Amino acid sequence: MTAEVIMPATITPGAERSLKNSVSLAQTLSNSFAMAWRGLLKIKRTPEQLFDVTFQPILLTVMFTYIFGGAIAGTPEDYLPFIVPGILVQTVVMTSVVTGVQLREDMTKGVFDRFRSLPIARVAPLAGALLADTVRYAIASLVTFVTAVVMGYRPAGGVTGVLLASVLVIVCAWSLSWIFAFFGVIARSAAAVQGISLMILFPLTFLSNAFVPVDTLPGWLEWFVRLNPVSHLVTAARDLTMTGTAGVGVWFALLGAAAVVTVFAPLTVRAYMRKA
Repeated sequence: MTAEVIMPATITPGAERSLKNSVSLAQTLSNSFAMAWRGLLKIKRTPEQLFDVTFQPILLTVMFTYIFGGAIAGTPEDYLPFIVPGILVQTVVMTSVVTGVQLREDMTKGVFDRFRSLPIARVAPLAGALLADTVRYAIASLVTFVTAVVMGYRPAGGVTGVLLASVLVIVCAWSLSWIFAFFGVIARSAAAVQGISLMILFPLTFLSNAFVPVDTLPGWLEWFVRLNPVSHLVTAARDLTMTGTAGVGVWFALLGAAAVVTVFAPLTVRAYMRKA
């Protein structure tokens, strides 16, 4: 009985299988939207994640209007056109902190380690988190304006002015979320991300023109408030809701948002890719 000898198959040149180390732009976008949908499904399963964008705008609008309205504007009704854009900016901007906190939690729990084993774009989980949070910003904007309208707020800029102000604030909050996403990547814990982020945002939001006129502040504080980028965003939102026109504040806000994204988007992606 003769043994059959099996010869190894020969591989002709050029027939080797080429392995890709990158994905196309279309696949990256598809993966990013899939990760964004995952973020929205997390909200569906744990709706308490929306407490900060539903109850907080109602609480702040009612509280600030009736506590400071009489002292600053004479009546709460007269104070509403002034305070509502400020509440809108404060609520949406503070919500952008959640991006970094949740990103750090996912990385700590090993969720991103599981993503690395999937055939998806490496940057998709980061991009998806940033996209999903824009829905949170939209909810916060809607709740703020609905609460104000119930209280008697009638924006002179009409529906168009309100929509443009909301879009502007959402765009600026999305740009800020890159900063907090950067902290989420480099920090060691979610608590650290939240602490660092709030330490930055509290002075910027409260030391602004969101709640009181600038000319009522002491001189040593007035210069900071006028330079504060949050003040420019509040001024832009007021111009749009009160007059329906885009003032200088709108362009300052957009330039500031573009500058933040230009600086922090590459830093965040680079830091994230090193760990992902």
